[in-house]
Amino acid sequence: MVDSPPQPQTQPPPAETVPARRHALRAAGLLVSLGVLLLVVVASIAIGAKQIPVGDVWHGLFGNTGTDNDVVIRELRLPRTLLGLLAGAALGLAGAVMQALTRNPLADPGLLGINAGASAAVVSAISFFGVTSLTGYVWFAFAGSAAVMVLVYALGGVRAATPVRLALAGTAATAALYGYINAVQIMDTAALDKMRFWTVGSLASASMSTVGQVLPFIGVGIVLALIVARPLNAMGMGDDTARALGAHVNRTRAVAMLAVTLLCGAATAACGPIVFVGLMVPHMVRSFTGPDQRWILPYATVLSPVLLLGADVIGRVVTRPAELQVGIVTALIGGPLFIFLVRRRRMAQL
Repeated sequence: MVDSPPQPQTQPPPAETVPARRHALRAAGLLVSLGVLLLVVVASIAIGAKQIPVGDVWHGLFGNTGTDNDVVIRELRLPRTLLGLLAGAALGLAGAVMQALTRNPLADPGLLGINAGASAAVVSAISFFGVTSLTGYVWFAFAGSAAVMVLVYALGGVRAATPVRLALAGTAATAALYGYINAVQIMDTAALDKMRFWTVGSLASASMSTVGQVLPFIGVGIVLALIVARPLNAMGMGDDTARALGAHVNRTRAVAMLAVTLLCGAATAACGPIVFVGLMVPHMVRSFTGPDQRWILPYATVLSPVLLLGADVIGRVVTRPAELQVGIVTALIGGPLFIFLVRRRRMAQL
């Protein structure tokens, strides 16, 4: 009987190469995400309630001879797309930070009452103080979102706050604030027309002035959020463990809360309350990046505008020549998805 030659044994890759490969794949995925975002940006500029040939779209961006199509492209669709980029990045990144801060993958600024606080403050500014400019909206939105964030953390017990207590406090605050918003709208019929489109969330009123006014606030919020990515990783293991690893828990929490306030305040002031963007995108991103906030936060910043601009394009197309507000489209998409996420999380706990 002839012995068979020994088979070569395949050696597993060295342990140090596994993280390198993982980082390379995540970096490649981020580049692909940027490519997808670029395609959605092009679609947002080229597609709308009015059908414009591709050549005219290009001419409107770079030629601008003053035709009707040039005006639509440069003064309507381009600012709308830029605002969607900023607002989407702000809402998605704020949601990712809130989920890391509360250690709750189902948390977002809308569920914790921050968007409702900004909305209630802006509605009050419109109805009681006659504010009509975006600059005024921004400061009222900041004040409202900050006040509600402090209230929710106080109700949740501050240092003893748990994800469940924060969610319950945020739900109660959201219900009360939206009741207040509806009451103000009923009592003030003169301001109702100004509020009713803003409160559903829309990019339709975007202008380059709007983009310029919210850009500094969102830019600072993005920088602050990305800075705390590493300490948020440590806080994910609990406050005591984070302190043992050298993280400054209270400072990290304060910076993260400031970042969320800036991001949500500016986005809500410019577009109105747009829900589920900050919930869906970070949750989906986590499924292929893992729990590392250093990757979750950049991915959420890139992919959230994809969702928001994509929903805006859908809203412009499905009801031509009219438009469906982007806040309605994201709610229609996000509601069923949120139910699915909750059910899947409950089944995983059984």
